[in-house]
Amino acid sequence: MFELKSDLDPKLIEKIKSEMAPHWAWKKISQEILNRTHPFEDHKKIYDLIFSDWDEVTMGPIPAWIPSDEEIRETNIDQVAKEFDIPYYQDFHQFSVNRKEDFWEKTIQKLNIKFKVPYEKILNLEDGVENPHWLPQAKLNIADSCFNHDPNKTAITFQKKGGHLATISYGELEKKANQVANGLTTLGLKKGDAIAIDMGMNVESVFIYLGIVKAGMVAVSIADSFAADEIATRLKISNAKLVFTQDFLERGSKLIPLYEKVKKAGEVKTVCLVNYDQHMQVGDIAFDDFIDEQSNDFESITCNPDDATNILFSSGTTGDPKAIPWTHLTPIKCGADGFYHQDIKPQDIVAWPTNLGWMMGPWLIYAAFLNGATIALYLGMPTTREFGEFVQNAKVSVLGLVPSIVKVWKNTDCMANVDFSAIKCFSSTGECSNAEDYLFLMSLAGYRPVIEYCGGTEIGGAYITGTLVQPQSPGTFSTPALGLDFKILDESNEEAPEGELYIIPPSLGLSNTLLNRDHFEVYYKDTPKGPNGEVLRRHGDQIREISPWHYQGQGRADDTMNLGGIKTSSTDIERVINKVEGVVETAAIAVSPKDGGPSQLIVYAVVNIESDDYLSRMQKAIKENLNPLFKISNLVFSEILPRTASNKVMRRVLRKDYQERA
Repeated sequence: MFELKSDLDPKLIEKIKSEMAPHWAWKKISQEILNRTHPFEDHKKIYDLIFSDWDEVTMGPIPAWIPSDEEIRETNIDQVAKEFDIPYYQDFHQFSVNRKEDFWEKTIQKLNIKFKVPYEKILNLEDGVENPHWLPQAKLNIADSCFNHDPNKTAITFQKKGGHLATISYGELEKKANQVANGLTTLGLKKGDAIAIDMGMNVESVFIYLGIVKAGMVAVSIADSFAADEIATRLKISNAKLVFTQDFLERGSKLIPLYEKVKKAGEVKTVCLVNYDQHMQVGDIAFDDFIDEQSNDFESITCNPDDATNILFSSGTTGDPKAIPWTHLTPIKCGADGFYHQDIKPQDIVAWPTNLGWMMGPWLIYAAFLNGATIALYLGMPTTREFGEFVQNAKVSVLGLVPSIVKVWKNTDCMANVDFSAIKCFSSTGECSNAEDYLFLMSLAGYRPVIEYCGGTEIGGAYITGTLVQPQSPGTFSTPALGLDFKILDESNEEAPEGELYIIPPSLGLSNTLLNRDHFEVYYKDTPKGPNGEVLRRHGDQIREISPWHYQGQGRADDTMNLGGIKTSSTDIERVINKVEGVVETAAIAVSPKDGGPSQLIVYAVVNIESDDYLSRMQKAIKENLNPLFKISNLVFSEILPRTASNKVMRRVLRKDYQERA
């Protein structure tokens, strides 16, 4: 008989195992017997025992959450599927792909998208699937749909200094957005102008963002962690006419001088939210002076569906980051994913530690507000117990995370005895996750599911994810995103269970343009055809299909990497550390641990001066010139880097070499 550390009765566990199918035995034990007073070690031991005879080859990965019939009936997916008389999820997904126009028309209705001029049809493909025209002839401003709710309903709940919760209603939020739109107009800015935001994810950044969109202008998303050089690059690419920022950013016990960084980046006129005694440069404006609190009304500017609302940046494998415009259509993809995959409803409170500089910041705004839900914003570090207490006190029901955060929680046990009972589901993005870490995460909330969520800035959401109508296994995806499908091809461009993933266009939300690259060349040029002659769109992720409707991420097929949930590239890292004295050349690679989980940054270096402080100097260069959140896990010295006949560094060879060393 197996032994447990807690007072759980091993005989009872074994009796349940003998009487029920494994997945139903685990559902009973996880929902009715296990709780937070039992150490996770016991949870894991029982989980392994219950599924000891489970055949993953024929039955798929081991589930940790199985929906009941009642839980399925309550989901948005089931309710929409029933309207089309579709009883099974797999059939509903195929419907969403094969009958795109019916699917997206119903979705637009469910999200209650407001139009100033209605669309003539959902989709026009006269220019091919690479250049689709969605909602032709329509006129709208997507910000209107964010405020299409009871003005007295809470839009944002947030934690003020001292830990006190505060709220702002939809009506109050719209007034603030209107004040921003009026302020921009007063400055002489006009429709289509690019307005940058380099701030933390706070209430002000949310209504500034929505005010820019309402004014028909284009928000330029810049992460608050970027160094001045990276800020300058993004301001230049976007041709930003104005920057919103704040004087200092609180990061734990530190104050980061954000305004100072922005001013080092260039001479763009700045509006600064002043929380401390900040000296403003001549020509810049304090936010309180920019805002006229009496200008509460603003009629949103009428736009075309494919007019830009937001410029986001995603690292490519060479040169400057790709500048990806989001349009008035992209938010519909965000809202749809939230509606179907995270099952967001008006009564939900959604928290996702993120930033407007990354796609999940704008995604959070649209996924919550288009569905009439409430956003919960926390200004501190999400790796602390205080964040867990905020989630508890705000009664968060949908909690998004990156795997690195969960690993810290597990290693420090900082969430012990925090009440996560309001959570109906977690969601995870940004990195490959570790199955045991995510079983631990589920245990914090009485085994609520984790919806794995993977996509890209140029998708406006996910291409692969999970649902609340399917069993969920830690670290595993269970479906292509609704409205979209893909193919997995091996190195011979044959369909295979493991290989590079290609998206089958069109899908609402997919980008059609890039500001600083040839869109066709990046996503379509020289891509193989699908098994049935389909046009395929390049994305760059490696995916493994474990069994039908079960997938695992395998990192990137190219030299892009996700570090702490932030997308960057080998060339970004190398460009900075190659300037360190004594360094001849380097190759930066991302390596996933053998047991899965977030990628680690490994650097191979060729040097010509002996020194024992290369690692610290490289890390300092990254902190000061790129992003302090990127950490080098290991430095490997090499006499030469492997190269192709065309002199390209073979980073795949280095990844294999490092994995064999481990």
